[in-house]
Amino acid sequence: MTPKRVLIFGLAAVVVAGGGGFTAYTAFQNSKAVHEPISPEEWGKIAMGDFYSPDPKADSYKAAAVTAYQKDKLKKERKGVEGLDPVIIKKRGPGGDGFPPANFPVGSNPSPGSNKALAKGMLGQFGFGEDQWGCLEKLWHKESGWNERAMNRYSGAYGIPQSLPGSKMASAGADWQTNAATQIEWGLGYIKGRYGTPCGAWGHSQAKGWY
Repeated sequence: MTPKRVLIFGLAAVVVAGGGGFTAYTAFQNSKAVHEPISPEEWGKIAMGDFYSPDPKADSYKAAAVTAYQKDKLKKERKGVEGLDPVIIKKRGPGGDGFPPANFPVGSNPSPGSNKALAKGMLGQFGFGEDQWGCLEKLWHKESGWNERAMNRYSGAYGIPQSLPGSKMASAGADWQTNAATQIEWGLGYIKGRYGTPCGAWGHSQAKGWY
């Protein structure tokens, strides 16, 4: 037998042995895995040939896998990059729905402290008690830092309550781009209509990351 044939047979033996070894190892690992038993309902679906009906448990696993993948991908892409604040401060108010962009008044600086005091005083107008203040303070601090000129760099949400789009706040006043009181009035109305209370909105924000 020539050296070339010896080499070929040798490589073939390695491949076969290696493949068999991998198969045996995988089978052993699978045998140790803990699998959830198939429920009677699932057996019923299999028996009837129903393989495509909604499966909430499987869907939740898929969603978790996608989230984990995206998290890992983002981590790799952001390696060595400093963290970004999702809120940027604009010098010019955005337009939309017929409202042209507007320059902010010269010398007019956002005042988070004054805006908080204003909002706290407006709680009663919407039927909210003082017990709701803590939730509202934390919610809008997270959203905008209580800055009426804050804009989310990713979504474009604007103002103290981070209305998306910002022009929705025009329902509370044409000066929605610069007036904290107008933004707060709209924001409290939005919270009441959608979440019932500021604490309801804060709870949703904590669970979902948005409100």
